[in-house]
This record gives sequence, structure tokens and C-alpha cells, in this order.
Amino acid sequence: MEQRKVMALGKSSLVVSMPKPWLNMNKISQGDLVSLIVQQNGSLVIYPSPDVKEEIREIHLCVEVDESEDSIVRRIIGSFLDGYTTIKLTSEKIFSDGQQKAIRHIVGTLYMMIVESEASGIVLQTLIDESKASVSSGIERMHIITHSMCRDILRSMRDWDMDLAKSVVSLEDDVDQLMFILSRLIRRAAISPSLANQLGLDPLDCLDYQAIVNRIERIADHNTSIANSLIELIEMRSETPENVLAILTKAAEMAFDSYDEAIQGFFSKDVSKTNEIIDMEKEIVELYGEITPLPLFGEPFETSVLSNIVTIRESIVKISHHAADIAEITIDRAYRL
Repeated sequence: MEQRKVMALGKSSLVVSMPKPWLNMNKISQGDLVSLIVQQNGSLVIYPSPDVKEEIREIHLCVEVDESEDSIVRRIIGSFLDGYTTIKLTSEKIFSDGQQKAIRHIVGTLYMMIVESEASGIVLQTLIDESKASVSSGIERMHIITHSMCRDILRSMRDWDMDLAKSVVSLEDDVDQLMFILSRLIRRAAISPSLANQLGLDPLDCLDYQAIVNRIERIADHNTSIANSLIELIEMRSETPENVLAILTKAAEMAFDSYDEAIQGFFSKDVSKTNEIIDMEKEIVELYGEITPLPLFGEPFETSVLSNIVTIRESIVKISHHAADIAEITIDRAYRL
């Protein structure tokens, strides 16, 4: 840590000089404006004014001939989350058909576009104006989509509606897209005081919002898992015992209500229902005691039917667990200094 002496300027002003490397890095010279913000811990942050644009960040990824599609996708996601605006992909020879499809699919998910494309080279560019984004609004949109998945799952369970279950699965990509965008914004804000100020975030906000984004994304994943299991059960024309289906439906309704109340409490900073939300997971587990052990479902689909029922049961419990996590984050934020 570099220390600098506070010096007097005239009779009433005190000044401190700024490091020359920092000035050069941000292209600041005499007469330019900088912005100051006082942090909650009493520290002072100096950052370039918003009209000082950051340099375009570019990364070059070399793709091996036999590199798997999953590996390529992971590297693109990592580069996107780390704030690169341009990602150049080059192949040692040419991209395989599978590699091409994987790259084009993740481009849509990450809110990017392909600006150049050749047999052995692809250039990707982000479409995000970070300075005009809103993390809280993005999280609210994530919740709206995920909660709609919850509502449709309940209707599908009650009406044994396959089309409705399939519509739930189709919404997962929308949640993932928002998750990637928000994670990128939060990570960038954590290391860029200027962007953090534009987004209205402090370091603790970055920690809390990232945790919330992760929980919502996991809840959407579990909703998709439930929907896929419902689709399989409906396709097999499974005769699920009424008491089992009733318990699962009731538990799902409890978990989904907990999740919605947890998010509403987080944004309103209302901790009145947090203990109820946290205790709901235990109540759901106790409710499952009424159908434990699970009954045999008969041939020829006994194993598959039982497996899907267990998947639904465990996914519902995990959703209530993530709702409890969100409630605990709300409590932590309520007592911030």
C-alpha cells in the first residue's frame, strides 16, 4: 500500500497528490475532472468521470482441433464473465461442425454477437452497455421468469399437463442468459469503482447480489428438473398414487411460496417472514414423512417412475433450501452498518 502525505494548499484547503501511473492508465491530465465517493467504511474512492471511456478489452482463445465443445463453451463463458468485450477464437485448422454449433449456441445465451466468421476464425463481441444496466432490475426479471416456472409446474402437477411442463423447460435459457449478464456486471463492479458507482453498488452489494443470482439460477435448474421428471411420468402414463401426488404438490406450493416471499423480503428489506421461510424446509421434510417409504409402482416402469418421483421430491427440498439462503441474506443486509 502506497502512502502519501496530506499537504496544505492556501489557508483552508488540504490536498493529496495522485499517483502518476494511475493518471496515465486512465488518461487523466491537468484540468480533467475526477469523481469522489465516500464509502460506508469511511474510505474515499477516486475514479475517472463517466465520460472517460474504458479501453475495449480483447482476448484471443486458440481452439485445438480435438478440443471438446464443452471446453470451448467454458472458456468463452469465463472470458465473458471476466469482462472482455471482444473474444477472438482461432482454430489450428478449421472448426468442426460440433464446435461451430456450440459456439453459436453460447453466443446467443451470453448476449453476444458474431462480428466475423471464417472456417478457422470467429470474433465475438458483447452487446451490453454496462453503464446503463441495472443489477436490481435484472434480478427482478430473473425472479419473474423463475416464479412463472414455479406457477406452471404447480398447474402441470395438478392437471397432468405435458405441454405446460415442456414450456417450463424452455424458460431455463432465459434465466441463464440473465444470470450470465448479471454475473458479468457484478464481477466488473467488484473491481471497477467507476462502474460500481454507476450501478449503485458497494462491495457488500456485489457479494449479496451474486449470491442471490446464484440461488435464483439454481432454483430455475431445479424447476427444470421437476418439469423433465413430470414429462417422463406423463409419457409413461404413470399411475402415481393420489396421496403421493398430493403431498408432492403441497410441498411444491410451500417451497415456491417460500421462494417468492424470500425475494420480496430481500428487495423490501423486510425480515418479518424470514424465520418462517427458513423453517419451511424442515416442515417440507416432515411432510414427506407421510409418504416414506415410497410405494411400489408396479411393472414395467417401476424403477423409472420411482426415480422421477424421488427427483421431484429432492428438487422441491432444494428449492426450499435456496429460499432459506435468500432469507438469511436478507437478515444479514438488514443489520448492515
